[in-house]
Amino acid sequence: MSVQPGWYVDPADTETRRYWDGEGWLGAPIPVDATPPDGPPPPEPPPAPVTPAAPAASATPDAVTAPPGWPPHPGPPQGYGPQPGPPPGYGPPPGYGQQPGHGPGWGPQAGPPGWGPQPGQPAWAPPPGHPGWPGRPPEPRPHGLRLAGYGRRLVARLIDFGLVFALNVVVNGWFVWRWAQEWAPYWQEVFRRAARGDNSADGLPMPSEQASSLLVAILLIATALWLAYEVPAMAAGGQTIGKRVMRIRAVPMAADQPLGVRRALSRWSTLGLPTLLWYCAGLGLVLQLVDALSPLFDHPLRQALHDKRAQTVVVEVPDRPDSAPANDRDQPPGDTP
Repeated sequence: MSVQPGWYVDPADTETRRYWDGEGWLGAPIPVDATPPDGPPPPEPPPAPVTPAAPAASATPDAVTAPPGWPPHPGPPQGYGPQPGPPPGYGPPPGYGQQPGHGPGWGPQAGPPGWGPQPGQPAWAPPPGHPGWPGRPPEPRPHGLRLAGYGRRLVARLIDFGLVFALNVVVNGWFVWRWAQEWAPYWQEVFRRAARGDNSADGLPMPSEQASSLLVAILLIATALWLAYEVPAMAAGGQTIGKRVMRIRAVPMAADQPLGVRRALSRWSTLGLPTLLWYCAGLGLVLQLVDALSPLFDHPLRQALHDKRAQTVVVEVPDRPDSAPANDRDQPPGDTP
């Protein structure tokens, strides 16, 4: 997934903002708190050519000091360097200012090792891997906030699962116990025959039809508890208890604001509703596992499937409230993190 063209905070200088055209930076930077224009910046006028003034004909190496490396064309112009045939006793002494590989007193001075452009690298380009290298897209920072890492998101989800499981023990415990009682005779007989080396399935005591009804009731209650735990908290502040502990939260891509009930419900349903499909040979569990692993393969916003459906991203909560941007209108969606 490529970064869309727009004005973004320059990763190399967070005090400025530049225009990203989808492949590289374009135009000159502007202050980060300035309102960017609509569309790309106007093209910069080409610099006016500078014509060097010709030195005076009477100039000598003592009167005119040529800049290092000047002139660019082969050979010194008239009036530069030692003049042929000076009268005896005039001009610099022999060897005066002579550099290796150049005439007496002529040409640029040798610089220190590593100075100037290196072979195969333009003089204006930053080294490869630099955040401002034109061939490397900037790391997105939605609304100026860092994207949450997968480790934080996983730990937050495990904390939430633990809390939802505790609720199920209290509310759903009796139904689970009744369902286990229905299946107990079947599994006891299977283990008894396995101990004798008997692998036949004839005459095994099967559970009653009540076992299927109990399983449906268990899954419905578990799904409802998960819905009641997550959706209201996410709608109000983008955080469950697990996300608060790990200091992350979900925000819409369009603006740094609460999710609202509709977006929170859309986000949860992609991950929570497949719980009802556990009844179908664990199909729901497979779908939830794919959703849980999807941020590892999404770049650059690290969105899970439920994030993509609700158009949300998960970001880190800053340590100080004033570390977030004061005016979100100046931060476009996916601003760069």
